[in-house]
Amino acid sequence: MSGQRLRAQFTRLYHHFNGEDTDTALQAIADILVCTRRNARMVLSKLEEHGWLTWQPSVGRGKLSRLTFLRSESALREEQAAQWLTQGKIDQALACLDHDSTKLVTLIQKQMGPSTQNGRQIVRLPYYRQLEELDPRGPLRRSEQHLVGQIFNGLVRYRGNDRIVVADLAHHWDAISASQWRFYLRPGVRFHDGRLMTEHDVIASLSNLATRRFFAHVASVTSPGPRMIDIHLSCPDPLFDHALTLPEALILPADCDHDKQFAYQPVGTGPYRVAERQAHRLVLEAFDDYFGYRALTDEIQIMVFDEAAMCYLTPSTTLTPERLASHQTTLSQKLEMDQGAGYLLLNCRDGLAKQPVWRDYLHAKLSSLQLLPRLAAHGMGEYRLFNAYGLMPGWMHYVQAERELTAPGRTSLTVAYLSDHPLYPLIAQAITKHLSEEGITVNVLALSPAEYFSGRYSRKIDIWLGAMSFGERGQVGLFNWLGTHDLVLHACTDALVTKIETETRRWRETQDDHCAETLARCLVEHQMIPLFHIWMGVMATPDLQDVASNAVGWFDFKSIWHKPG
Repeated sequence: MSGQRLRAQFTRLYHHFNGEDTDTALQAIADILVCTRRNARMVLSKLEEHGWLTWQPSVGRGKLSRLTFLRSESALREEQAAQWLTQGKIDQALACLDHDSTKLVTLIQKQMGPSTQNGRQIVRLPYYRQLEELDPRGPLRRSEQHLVGQIFNGLVRYRGNDRIVVADLAHHWDAISASQWRFYLRPGVRFHDGRLMTEHDVIASLSNLATRRFFAHVASVTSPGPRMIDIHLSCPDPLFDHALTLPEALILPADCDHDKQFAYQPVGTGPYRVAERQAHRLVLEAFDDYFGYRALTDEIQIMVFDEAAMCYLTPSTTLTPERLASHQTTLSQKLEMDQGAGYLLLNCRDGLAKQPVWRDYLHAKLSSLQLLPRLAAHGMGEYRLFNAYGLMPGWMHYVQAERELTAPGRTSLTVAYLSDHPLYPLIAQAITKHLSEEGITVNVLALSPAEYFSGRYSRKIDIWLGAMSFGERGQVGLFNWLGTHDLVLHACTDALVTKIETETRRWRETQDDHCAETLARCLVEHQMIPLFHIWMGVMATPDLQDVASNAVGWFDFKSIWHKPG
């Protein structure tokens, strides 16, 4: 007998007797359930096994039996709704709760956070969208960038947010010269499938870097001896070990391209392995053979709920300091401003901004000073957004036009943004309304990361809406961002692409971080419109220990643990 049918029979009995314990006869139960006495007895037995009620048969002719309800019908509804939630089925869960969104939110919050099951510590975290592919070589959004860092390792890594390079898969390394680096690999490192990592895996992973503009100076990767890797560069790069902390430099199995499911179910050497991957849920399980300290939390479950549910869950980026102070949970650390900015990137190669008169108009018309008031009217007041005047907090590169420009004519343009993001549709609506006042029609495209960052459909797009986050690399992350995404090649003029390459080369030669600001100023003056900066932080319940926000708004999974109450 199915659980759903059994619940329906319990509900029928519960409603008939209004949930009150009663004396009745077996025949009366059979009549209510529209079945035989034999089947009624079997149903009552099943309901007793589930602990939903008790049935005490009478002894003697004409005596009534005792029916006692141990559970309420609403409690069973909540149990069923909870089961739907674990499967990511919000609509079914909401229907179980008679479409009461308040009950749904309460139920979701009960399921989130730390718990202990059969001695295993589990942390469930809510998220507002489906997670993209987890291949470090592909374009990664902020959250996916964090997740691949839990699944994979590089030769080296940054220690926290202080930009200090420390050992990872390599236990030691030397700069033999400014253009040759040698790394010494740890012994006994295993991938999640049990296979030992070899020099061949490292060579295959790092050789692929040369196909990226930022790593185009990687000339060759060889192994001069057991557990040794040599990387030869075509030009000096005294900070090359810093570059190897980037996600694209993580080490993958050499044969990963033969696995069509690799991006969906990746295999790395990190502290967590992908145990389950569904559209609505990602389960990461602690890797017992991890070469470092074994993770303290056994399982991380990331549950995907729709945007409506997330509005009630109040993710930390939507909380004002006043609401944070009164919130039941506590902030693990102070809010940190994201190192980067939301932006509008004008298509100066094939779009409307190819014409200087339109570029100047859009640059002046779509500033943050003009758009943010409209965004507040669209319900974005709770997001901790601040006017941006540069591509990093503290940079003042955007200069408001001295006079208000009028549209050169009536036309239509297309704005593209990353799909499944709570802010971008609202910003696109504000842009649409803002430009419509001057007779300009705005079309919008919601794109996947691969479509967005590759510059696909570039001939159809006039403005890219997005955000660049440099994370723990700070302002020098600008060079990597510009040298990783083909979007830049499709949007920028040849002169600006040359400027990017020149400043990147000068930065490598001089190690002068001011090169980043010089380049950013040029970008803002000619093509990019900084929109906003945003505060990020991690909300954690008091019994979740050692939660510390990282540079991409998450926290290191392997270091957190649950103190039993």
